[in-house]
Amino acid sequence: MAEITRFTVENVESGCVTDEEHPCFAFVVTSEVEGDAVASATISINDQIIDATEQIAVRYMGPALEPFTSYAAELLVTLTSGATATAQTSFETGRLSTPWQAQWITDGDYKFTEKKVSPRPMVFRRVLNLDAAKAVKSARLYATALGMYDVTINGDKISDYYFAPGFTSYKTNLQYQAYDVTEQLAASHNSTLVATVTGGWAVGSFVFTRVNRVTAPRQAFLAELRVQYTDGTTEIIATDSNWQVTLDSPVKTADLYDGEVFDARDTFTADAVSTISGKSVAWRTAALENVRIHPTITADYSARVKVHEVFTPVSCNRLSSGELIYDFGQNFAGVVRLHLKNAHNGQTIMVKHAEIINNDGSLNTTFLRTAQATLVYTATEGGQTYQPQFTYMGFRYISVSGVSAEDVEVEGVALYSDMKQIGHFSSSNPQINRLQKNIEWGSKSNLMDIPTDCPQRDERMGWTGDIAVFSPTACFNFDMSRFLNKWLKDVKAEQTHGGGIPNTVPVQGYGFPATMPKMAIDWWGDACVLVPWAEYQARGDKQILRDMYDTMKKYVKACLFWAHLWGTGDKRYIWDTPSVLHFGDWVAPDVPQMSQWQSRSKWTATASLNNTSRTLARIAEILGETEDAKKYNQLADRVAQAYINVFTDGRGKLKNEFQTAYVLPLYLGMFPENQRAAATENFVRLVEKNDYKIGTGFPGTPYILFALADNGRADVAYKMLLNDACPSWLYEVKQGATTIWERWDGLDENGECPIGDDGTDIMISYNHYASGAVGAFLYKRVAGLEQTSAGYKTFRVAPIIGGGLTSAETNVQTPYGVAASSWTFDEETKQFALTVTVPVGTSAEVILPNGEKYTVQSGTHTYTTTLHPEITSENNETRANEEVRA
Repeated sequence: MAEITRFTVENVESGCVTDEEHPCFAFVVTSEVEGDAVASATISINDQIIDATEQIAVRYMGPALEPFTSYAAELLVTLTSGATATAQTSFETGRLSTPWQAQWITDGDYKFTEKKVSPRPMVFRRVLNLDAAKAVKSARLYATALGMYDVTINGDKISDYYFAPGFTSYKTNLQYQAYDVTEQLAASHNSTLVATVTGGWAVGSFVFTRVNRVTAPRQAFLAELRVQYTDGTTEIIATDSNWQVTLDSPVKTADLYDGEVFDARDTFTADAVSTISGKSVAWRTAALENVRIHPTITADYSARVKVHEVFTPVSCNRLSSGELIYDFGQNFAGVVRLHLKNAHNGQTIMVKHAEIINNDGSLNTTFLRTAQATLVYTATEGGQTYQPQFTYMGFRYISVSGVSAEDVEVEGVALYSDMKQIGHFSSSNPQINRLQKNIEWGSKSNLMDIPTDCPQRDERMGWTGDIAVFSPTACFNFDMSRFLNKWLKDVKAEQTHGGGIPNTVPVQGYGFPATMPKMAIDWWGDACVLVPWAEYQARGDKQILRDMYDTMKKYVKACLFWAHLWGTGDKRYIWDTPSVLHFGDWVAPDVPQMSQWQSRSKWTATASLNNTSRTLARIAEILGETEDAKKYNQLADRVAQAYINVFTDGRGKLKNEFQTAYVLPLYLGMFPENQRAAATENFVRLVEKNDYKIGTGFPGTPYILFALADNGRADVAYKMLLNDACPSWLYEVKQGATTIWERWDGLDENGECPIGDDGTDIMISYNHYASGAVGAFLYKRVAGLEQTSAGYKTFRVAPIIGGGLTSAETNVQTPYGVAASSWTFDEETKQFALTVTVPVGTSAEVILPNGEKYTVQSGTHTYTTTLHPEITSENNETRANEEVRA
């Protein structure tokens, strides 16, 4: 029996509205027949038939699609066993190239001049008097804003989407959303549409310098309502001077960092006729806005931010001040939901947020810096519920004042981009399992429409370095396709004409190094190469490589420019620019100062140039760019040679020894074969001297365990992984962490925060996913599951036994179906058992710890063997670096 378990268009299973002229389809099929594969597949779109020779990235190449049109797609799959299966889906086209009839509107009287704050919210209104003689067949609202908007019709929200239109590089890319409002308008021809627009990222305060009005001097709204009647006629109601606007709003203030002030006494009625502070709402004619940017406005292509998990508090304590302190038991990004039971008119409730608490039980808000992270809610009479719409916080704890515990129920609402979780891992070690949960929650908290650094302080910016090193782990745990495709469009758009990539994308008010056209920052700018490579490895669609190829080439050229700027011979391939222009070994715990992290930049930057060049060579080969592949491979070889000649004694020992300086060349295969073993032992010596504790910063941490295990020292890798002394991953777990910390020493053994003056302005986040990149080691080495070709078309299962673990399992939803590895080991009997699941249309190489090898096709396969005492983690066969990284 065959079954199609997933059939997508543009990487979504339902509800797709797209402006893509050649939408992309993919499908997953299962079969009970071992070794089954797809023999043929066709996708029918109206009268067009597509032969689906692959299961992923099947592009529609038929006649041009019409705008504002619904299309049905039917899939027929025939397997080699003779079994067949069918599935259906549908999608809509958006505007495509249809010009907007709508005009941008604003409040022409509002002059927003204040600095470091967000503007007053604007509310737009239009009374919809549809033709009462006609029946509504369908109605779609197409809307966007400069700012952050939310729409109601007759007082009811039309979407569960947060933070529309999303965060993009607004000067080039702006999304619009399409909403199906047929039901609302069919029920009432006389309806009132209200749109609230706050400052958001475009106009509100952003980045740690709290700049505002980066994209526009004030908010603006653009919308078209297209109503199709059953008689075939269409009515279009577009934003223009027939709309009304007011600054009188129940949302008094809304700021991403500071929070929201909301007065429920002023909430609009269904017809938007109400009073504000006892006075009638001051509606006036909306003004047309001359918008100063000219982006491409495209149907939403993001993974929309939505509500996910909802937490109830695990405890509530009352301080002597009267404040109620709630602990949700989990650090996360989102908002609170207040259920007030018997509020009185004018009662004001204040909610503050924090990641940790002080010894006296109060919130520690010091590390939020300028972010106020506060909600102020003024109630009306009786029972009511409040949940903010235009802000979010990173928190585990909240304080609530102005209400008794008996009169309020509190919930924590997790917000993050709507990415399906596709990867899972667990083991016999509860601390490792908690680490995996911390990795997952660090991801969820920071995949908030863009890949942020942290969700709590006055930052939440799209730092490129974090996602550059974390992307393989992110792509294993989540379907990152829409999320990363969206963000990479902005990376491409933000690249300077000299090839540099900004440290944060979108830049949105953060200048350095965007103002220096050729400025390239190692490992941070590398995101333009490493992130699309990680997504391609996970999903198998070459288009992401093709879309980013020129960007990658320009970036590597910029990196090489800086390396060539000084020196001769080998030194022309050592990237040694002033350390203040780099992050270097960022937050490495073996040195205490920011300047010391940065001073290691010539090692990290040179290894970066090797890595981006080698990766670009692989990409060039995949894309058929043969000459480029040869050129970039030669460059990578030359950089590796320079690293060895300049930084080492030529016998595997670094002249200046620190962990990252060994990790990178060992992981990247930069040491010649006759020096690799000696380099490994020199590295092990450093690790042992440091009591198996972490000594690496951002560039080295993701690869440190690979550098050990793949060079014959899995025993040392396991000792480091399982270490619970500071600094280590399990130290954070031991201290009660529920996410990954920015810095290893965020709390001492007594739960204190010993952050001193290290030049970072008390920089400490307790929800910062970068060091969670260790997840890749758990999946690829502990459980042993690793793709050997893109999209897991082929993969390897080769678990490394060690660390006292008696079991581990992982599974991932690949583009072809679920691939899984699950093993157990009995210490007494030495019996090892491994179960491998292979999806239809793929194959796997299985390598048991005793070296036995098997190649298997689709199905579930189990292997058992006795592991003799000499087969331990100390003696696992060294893996070839090229094979591992490919």
